[in-house]
Amino acid sequence: MINFVVPCLLGLEGPIADELRSMDAENVAAENGRVLFSGDANMLARANICSRFAERVQILVGSFEAKSFEELFQGTRSLPWEEWIGDEDAFPVKGYSINSTLFSVSDCQSIIKKAVVERLRQKYKLEWFEETGAVRQIQFSIMKDNVSLLIDTSGYGLHKRGYRLDAAEAPLKETLAASLCYLSKLRPYHTLYDPMCGSGTIVIEGALMAMNIAPGINRSFSAERWEQIPAELWKEERDRARQLEKRECDFFGYGSDIDEEAIRIAKTNADRAGVSGKVRFFSADVRGFSPQTERGTVICNPPYGERLLDINEAESLYHEMGKVMPRKKGWSYSVICPSETFEKSFGRKADKRRKLYNGMIKCDLYMYFK
Repeated sequence: MINFVVPCLLGLEGPIADELRSMDAENVAAENGRVLFSGDANMLARANICSRFAERVQILVGSFEAKSFEELFQGTRSLPWEEWIGDEDAFPVKGYSINSTLFSVSDCQSIIKKAVVERLRQKYKLEWFEETGAVRQIQFSIMKDNVSLLIDTSGYGLHKRGYRLDAAEAPLKETLAASLCYLSKLRPYHTLYDPMCGSGTIVIEGALMAMNIAPGINRSFSAERWEQIPAELWKEERDRARQLEKRECDFFGYGSDIDEEAIRIAKTNADRAGVSGKVRFFSADVRGFSPQTERGTVICNPPYGERLLDINEAESLYHEMGKVMPRKKGWSYSVICPSETFEKSFGRKADKRRKLYNGMIKCDLYMYFK
């Protein structure tokens, strides 16, 4: 059994815990900014290929308390690094320290590296490591003197699905866009609208979710180059993910934006994601938003003061949004925004609010469904 950690955007611990349980992960436990779970090598591959909301998947090699550099060295050296790092593998070290006695990140980095080398030197009877093989990125986190030592299995962050080579200004991270769809209770029979779609991320992620297409199905991961994880296992998990797809669902997504270049990018991204048959992008101003279907799920990330507009322009836009998004049976609206006065500008109080982070910007997801 392998112990894992999934770091995530604050506010997404619950959705990640839910999706890991749906993948049959064991011992799932949500903490601030991360979710812990356990499973076998298949679960390592499955979580990387199928997780919509996680930033990456890391192996938890071990954890301990350290208030001195000697405790850090001894605690690190005592862990079974040889289970994951071969005598030719590269093992760079990076990490962070918060509210801890050991506050110098560069010193911690150096000591952890030295301790891992010492452990591997004893196990492999080598004096020097060339580090020319596959990369095992060691990540450390020290929080209030508690040290967690991890090895990354993902490589590029899991938000990099592979379809978004181009992006409009201030793009929304794919993992956050997928989470907005989940929190808005998007279903395979829904019609999704994003009237400020930018490069189309929310609509594309909604289509991928509705059709149950694994977000990582077409990308590679650093652990695919590890001899501990057989290539056949990765193929097995990709085959499993494809068998679970539901491409014939009734979902359809509409994305519109005032920026014609953003619409061009959105169409290209949808093609790359393999969902162009389930979505349509077109140029339009949100102020003229007038959907033609009887029911719909609206999810959007409007520009705001810290991103693209000044505060007054943003509040004026929210007021216009309130006019074209009235309370109406069969309709729900979800808007992610950092403004504390959004509800006042929009014209009515949200039925539910949820705190999320868009990068480093603290936001609220304002949800209207009654």
